Amino acid sequence: MKRYVIKRGEAAPERLARFRSELNDEQFAVATATPGAALVIAGAGSGKTRAITYRVAYLIEQGIAPARIMLATFTNRAAREMLRRVEALTGGGDNISRRVWGGTFHRIGNLILRRHAASIGFESNYTILDSEDARDLVATCVDEAGVDTRARRFPKAEILLDIISFATNTDRPIGEVIARRYPQFELLSSQIERIDRIYHERKRERNLMDYDDLLLNWKRLLMERPEVANLYAEQFEHILVDEFQDTNKLQSEIVDLLAVRHRNVTVVGDDAQAIFAWRGAEWTNIYEFPKRYPEARTFRLEINYRSTPEILSVANASILSNRKQFPKTLRAARASMNLSPALVPCRDAEQQATFIAARILELRDEGAPLEETAVLYRSHYHSLELQLELTRRGIPYRIRSGVRFFEQAHVKDVISYLRIIANARDELAWKRVLRLVPQVGQATANRIWESIRAADDPLALVRRGEADQIVVARRGTGWASFRELLENLAKDENRNSPARQIEIILASGYEDYLTNNYENAEARLEDLRGLARYSARYSSTEEFLAELALLATENFNEPRAVAGEDVVMGGEEDELLTLTSVHQAKGLEWKVVFIIWAADGKFPSPRSLRDAEGEEEERRLWYVALTRARDQLYITYPLMVSDYTRQTVLQRPSRFITETPPALYDVWQLEEETIAPRAFDSVPAPDTEAEEMEDEEANELIN
Repeated sequence: MKRYVIKRGEAAPERLARFRSELNDEQFAVATATPGAALVIAGAGSGKTRAITYRVAYLIEQGIAPARIMLATFTNRAAREMLRRVEALTGGGDNISRRVWGGTFHRIGNLILRRHAASIGFESNYTILDSEDARDLVATCVDEAGVDTRARRFPKAEILLDIISFATNTDRPIGEVIARRYPQFELLSSQIERIDRIYHERKRERNLMDYDDLLLNWKRLLMERPEVANLYAEQFEHILVDEFQDTNKLQSEIVDLLAVRHRNVTVVGDDAQAIFAWRGAEWTNIYEFPKRYPEARTFRLEINYRSTPEILSVANASILSNRKQFPKTLRAARASMNLSPALVPCRDAEQQATFIAARILELRDEGAPLEETAVLYRSHYHSLELQLELTRRGIPYRIRSGVRFFEQAHVKDVISYLRIIANARDELAWKRVLRLVPQVGQATANRIWESIRAADDPLALVRRGEADQIVVARRGTGWASFRELLENLAKDENRNSPARQIEIILASGYEDYLTNNYENAEARLEDLRGLARYSARYSSTEEFLAELALLATENFNEPRAVAGEDVVMGGEEDELLTLTSVHQAKGLEWKVVFIIWAADGKFPSPRSLRDAEGEEEERRLWYVALTRARDQLYITYPLMVSDYTRQTVLQRPSRFITETPPALYDVWQLEEETIAPRAFDSVPAPDTEAEEMEDEEANELIN
């Protein structure tokens, strides 16, 4: 066989000159690196997104076809923003963003599985379960397994799903996960393993995949079907992975399987910001990357464009105590503001809250708006006293938690109708919509499903009236209206228009259902009308459902859940102070940051101190908190706290404070004087979406 090598020209000199003028030397080296494996250690605020974006643009300008590039990011939004920038850099128009395989691992896995689902026993129109549906299916499997949950303590479906999910993402046996993370359930291991087997069998029978299956089945496809593995190993000439420190074992193995042919893998991340081990992320993926790719070149991005030199000095000193890390020193691109981070010991939690509220009002007067200010904490319950103080003063705030837009009951109801049109064997969607039919309860819905489940097309069977005899005689016109609704949704002119389908559902009785069942029916109706407008951008119901499920299920570092106003209005929110856990703050930044409850036993948490690895992860979490601040940083902790017996306990500052040179802080001494209370002027009521703390975590921290 004659071998022909295609010669690609180098990038035009003027383009390289532009890259050099728009990137610093570190970023330029990453963007224009020669082919091969590359590890990019990107410090906080160092412009890693810019470097990755220019790297993709450079590859395309070098002649690499966009379809031969895979860009895996932590959120789909990040991928869209990067690819829009690539289009602007290359002048390639919309084609580039559509041809590059960009998005989360789950999104890319879904695209590949839709093409090859039959190879692993699924059909291409499988439904992606969100977390609530997955819990419901696990609960059904518990019943099917014959487990008497009343006879002895047995984990709820939500906990079972956590066990199964962690085992899947870390590629560990269920028994090992239980022994290490849920020892209280060790005696139940065999029953939980049986439930896990039934759960996977039912998903395969019903043509369902949960969020984890998009990774698990992608890996299965590559392992079990060499012809498919070879196809994508050849296609993906260049693979780029953002936030590599937050990938799990499955994701890392998928990268290795895809890169086996070309080995042009560029992974970007910061080992000092690996904080999600509790969700299955494996930070050693980045730490041990040079072992898996010995030929890999290492690049460092250490110029920080976010924070002042004083803030970076504290961050650099704090992370030094971690033994396992890639050493680096962040250097500030910004000039000093002569403001060292403030260390503020407080008498108690009430004084801590009073100080923060008062200082926030002062800073606002000085030009730091609430939108540019955040209060960070290790656990959500740390904010309780502060919430009370903010409420008393009328300072508006948001808490980064709450129910996601796509997981609200009324949205899930409407989406369930669309799901059964797209996948007529979707058991959970059927049971949900059946319970919306007047006079059809849980038992009747189950009987209807049992009668139609074996059919090749359960939807056609119901439309023909073959399930009518199961519905009770007093059903009135409800069942007939339901069948008529299904008939309209399934018509050819409506089948691939999710916007039209949603409008039909609202007009066919669901609007009346909202009025009869919800106090805020108008707001919910507006949600659904906004959802219909949002869905109009999709060319098919299947595409809409797939993207919706991925949006609703993205894990642990989505900048924020998709909120109703994003879909309905798309407008700016009123000025609000942000209260957030450090985990949810990763990837964000504010002009002013307060880190509260910086005391041993609070930050770090006591559970993390059981082993050296846990303490090092907590120190990385502390590092993430420090590097969220641009201009001003305040670190506070109470000197005294009452325990659960109302005894006063003295507290020490966090070890993360004391292991840092004292000269790097300005220590503030608080004094109090009685003055008229200062209130915030002309503000809306505060957002009350506070997330309740778990009793177990609270008791542990109090003790």
